[in-house]
Amino acid sequence: MFVHELIKRNAQSAPDSMAVIDHEKRLTYAELQQAVTNCRDRLYAAGVRRGDRVGIFSRNSAAFIYSYMGICSLGAIAVPINFQLSNREIAYIIKDAGIQTLLTYEPLNLVDAMAALRCGLKVTQYDIRTLGEKKNGVPAAPALDADFDDQQPACIIYTSGTTGNPKGAVLSHHNLTFNAYQIRYMHCEAKHNVLCVLPMYHAFGWTCSVLYPLLVGATVVVLDQFTPKETIRTIRDEKVTDLYIVPSICSLLTKLASKEDMKTVRLVVSGGTTLPLKIEQDFMAKFGVDICEGYGLSETSPVVTLNPPERPKVGSCGPFVPDMEWKLIDANGEPVPQGETGELVVKGGNVMLGYWNLPDVTFDAMRGGWFHTGDVARVDEDGYLYIVDRIKDMIISMGENIYPREVEELIYQFPGIYEAAVIGIDDKIRGQAGACFYTVNEGATVNVRELKKFLQANLALYKIPREFHQMDSLPRTSTGKIAKRRILQAFEESKKKK
Repeated sequence: MFVHELIKRNAQSAPDSMAVIDHEKRLTYAELQQAVTNCRDRLYAAGVRRGDRVGIFSRNSAAFIYSYMGICSLGAIAVPINFQLSNREIAYIIKDAGIQTLLTYEPLNLVDAMAALRCGLKVTQYDIRTLGEKKNGVPAAPALDADFDDQQPACIIYTSGTTGNPKGAVLSHHNLTFNAYQIRYMHCEAKHNVLCVLPMYHAFGWTCSVLYPLLVGATVVVLDQFTPKETIRTIRDEKVTDLYIVPSICSLLTKLASKEDMKTVRLVVSGGTTLPLKIEQDFMAKFGVDICEGYGLSETSPVVTLNPPERPKVGSCGPFVPDMEWKLIDANGEPVPQGETGELVVKGGNVMLGYWNLPDVTFDAMRGGWFHTGDVARVDEDGYLYIVDRIKDMIISMGENIYPREVEELIYQFPGIYEAAVIGIDDKIRGQAGACFYTVNEGATVNVRELKKFLQANLALYKIPREFHQMDSLPRTSTGKIAKRRILQAFEESKKKK
């Protein structure tokens, strides 16, 4: 199935059903399909053709949805760009993807950034808000070529680039629609209202809170950014039933929302980063709704595992979605015994075509026909996945492996701790050691000596962080993950100044 057909099907079967609600407009499925058609015609008239890469630089909106679909319906490739990136980072993606058409709310001045990269591409920018409007004199774009199938690229999702430049994961129409089908056991129906507050440029927000609701004919309630008061008001006033959020949002809702505010919510899914056990327990205790934690990556469209609402396991990422092959392997590529940890590798219809213009990197990531996630995990006897940590985040101290997540889970349980991140730092004797960066609840104080005693009672000594640093706040990425790389950079710079 093609991505853009998700809207077309509902426009034909339930044209008057509400498709999208945002701060500017409410669109039925028929109106949304007309906006897609208008956008398609105008982009074709502007010269966009099959295989062209078209950038979308925008916050969440109905316009983002119909523009993305309009691009895909031409056989072109949508390239959603993180709106928080600097001009230098945006220019890199434009050059790497070969973008010559950019859809945005306000024109970007990229002249200097493009020149610094020696990029001579001529980029034409269009106001994304006007593309869905009918324009007289614009002819209808021709139908897709007969040989265009759903294995063709639909989008390129650029990873965050925590090591070097970002890589573009190429996802096909089949990858995206297949993954939306794979999560049907979340039981979303046409009568439900699904909140889209996670950024649409990210695979988690796009597949789970846009494509999946459109697949079943539900309503997508769009917020252009997360602010606690506006989010809580929207959940209450729009009678939101389904939430796809990240742990930091779970924590703030627990702190600020009332049970009455959340009374229409039937489903809460957390992803993007690991969900600390205490945040999960506090949320469930207050609102009486289980959090269904999941796991995925941009390269897998993104969902790999997801806790089913009727039988979630607290602390796990759930069972593998249907039609997903998996195994855990050791450093030699051999399967590990049942119950032991290993690198998770997967195979399935939701796994990307490859990385844009990076054949060697693609070959390495897909060696043996399996996508290597880079995550260390274990699977229990019921088939539920538990992520131990990222291979690259693992700390090797005196030859012993330390998984930061294990240490962080304990730190979250200590009274007064609000957030925590354990990061590997250089150590002359041990090679590496852990450093804990943490914030505290409002009005609370944390005695580091007592925190160390608590950890010593629950962990092997070599796992105890060497240093503890209280911070006002921990920096985050745009998708809600604690930005460990930025913390480490700031820490290393502060050491140089001393």
